[in-house]
Amino acid sequence: MHSGAATNVDASTPAGVVDYEQRSPFRPARQEPLLTRAVPVTAELPRYRGRSAGRDAVAGVTVAALAIPSAMAYAEVAGVSPVNGLYALLLPAVVYVFLGSSRQLSIGPEGSLATLVAAAVLPVAVAGSAKAGELAAMLAILVAVCFAAAWALRLGWIADYFSRPVLVGYIHGVAVVLVVGQLGKLLGLSIDAKDPLPQLWEVVRELGSVSGATVAVGAASLAALFCLRLLMPKLPAALLIVIAAIGLSWAFDFAAHGVAVVGPIPAGLPSFAIPSPSFADVVRLVPAAVGIFLVCFADEILTARSFAGKHHQSVRGSQELLAMGAASVAAGFTQGFPVGASGSRTAVNDDMGARSQFAGLFAAATVALILLFLTGPVQYLPKAVLGAVIVFAAVGLVEPAAWRALAAVDPVEVAIAAVTTGCVIFFGVLNALIVAVGLSMVDTVRRSASPHDAVLGWVERLGRYADVSLHPSARVTPGVVVYRIDDRLFFANARYFKGRVREAIRAAPTPVQWFVLDADAMTHADTTGLDALLDVTKDLRRDEITLVIARLRTRMQEQLENAGVLDVIGPEHLYPTVRAAVDGYTSRDGGS
Repeated sequence: MHSGAATNVDASTPAGVVDYEQRSPFRPARQEPLLTRAVPVTAELPRYRGRSAGRDAVAGVTVAALAIPSAMAYAEVAGVSPVNGLYALLLPAVVYVFLGSSRQLSIGPEGSLATLVAAAVLPVAVAGSAKAGELAAMLAILVAVCFAAAWALRLGWIADYFSRPVLVGYIHGVAVVLVVGQLGKLLGLSIDAKDPLPQLWEVVRELGSVSGATVAVGAASLAALFCLRLLMPKLPAALLIVIAAIGLSWAFDFAAHGVAVVGPIPAGLPSFAIPSPSFADVVRLVPAAVGIFLVCFADEILTARSFAGKHHQSVRGSQELLAMGAASVAAGFTQGFPVGASGSRTAVNDDMGARSQFAGLFAAATVALILLFLTGPVQYLPKAVLGAVIVFAAVGLVEPAAWRALAAVDPVEVAIAAVTTGCVIFFGVLNALIVAVGLSMVDTVRRSASPHDAVLGWVERLGRYADVSLHPSARVTPGVVVYRIDDRLFFANARYFKGRVREAIRAAPTPVQWFVLDADAMTHADTTGLDALLDVTKDLRRDEITLVIARLRTRMQEQLENAGVLDVIGPEHLYPTVRAAVDGYTSRDGGS
């Protein structure tokens, strides 16, 4: 016996048995100190040394190299100035460094969120205007309110309603939306449409106005990006292409040849400002804020947990709600726009050896230096190059392996993913969110409507009752059917349960007199489920078949008692094990 175990053994307690008395059989993990819970990064300080700082510095600078061009590009997607994308890489990232519970996660502007921001902002403001920037900042604050409300109400479970098929379909739909949205920049066209299909149709109509110089710049950028990824995947390809494009644009005056450039960017760090759009505009942004919150949190928590699992670390959902809410507030008050988790930058951060959030401080410092001293050269950056960076990132979102994994599990999951992708493309990102949540719920009900079940027989080799379809050697007692349903019994599967009981009886090798229901997996029953169990009991009794229940859980027994179902079944027909239930048949008069 372990010395640390609390025991209380008296003369009535069998030897070697520990009495829990009134204590809970579950003991939560020891709570961390308040400072560590509130500011998780402080847990790294006692063992943080020069070598760790060096790795974090390299990782932070590398992540910044990837983040700078993509943040500017995503700002364009969101309908705000490219400099707003750089602002969104500063204070929000610093805030997450101190409040986030993930050690590897990198946050900032993201393609899917930028698309959502554009869908909310551009219908009421001109792209790149001061009003668009103010609305985007206000949207970030509204998203922060959603995070704060979810944190206060302990709603971290919301993310669980985005199933894997929905997320796969959603991200691939976003990839298509991003690519279509950049066609105007890559072809030198001014596209007014905001949704993918109208954008594509407008591009087709305007093909006669394509700028050859712009096409050449965009095509060369895309070719260089993919070649660098193929030949030298460790290099920050996007940063190298952006630097080269700035130099060439300045040297050859691309703007004079009809190639649109970013234009002047104000130098310096962002100032604190409270956005003050009209009340009507704020109300109009609320639905978009809720949608962005749902997508942002679902993506953020899944990304954080996947990387934490690689290093046997843990991520607390409630802390992530708090951290992302604070980061969104920081973005709103520093002229940014809603930020989220970046899977690609997080992967680079992890690959470069970052093991703490201090890497985020190095990344933010790198961006700050560029804003202070290097905004002059950035004004020569061609917008076609930004479009190429976005297309490059969007192609990186496409994962054929994810579709193959879904197909290997269930073709229905592939269909759900495909429908989600189509909804994103045809109906827009915001509408697709509603469909996505609905599909997840429908999928949950679908699975519960036809749960796994089995007819059981005795398997000598295993020493227990097991599924006869998996164990052909299983022995079945003549006159007895043992049936197990592996789910709760409720409205979605009540009809299925009744039908399967009849099917099991019809398929029995001998006439049935005793039907054993293995209830070990039945953890709950609603009114419809209890009615179904009552109907089955009465129907079997009319056919002179006795229903008995084995391994009924205490809570379920209480439910049956309270609903009066146990009075109909008969308390004498409850058995502690399946074997005892079958023995009850063989030992009664007339059993064989």
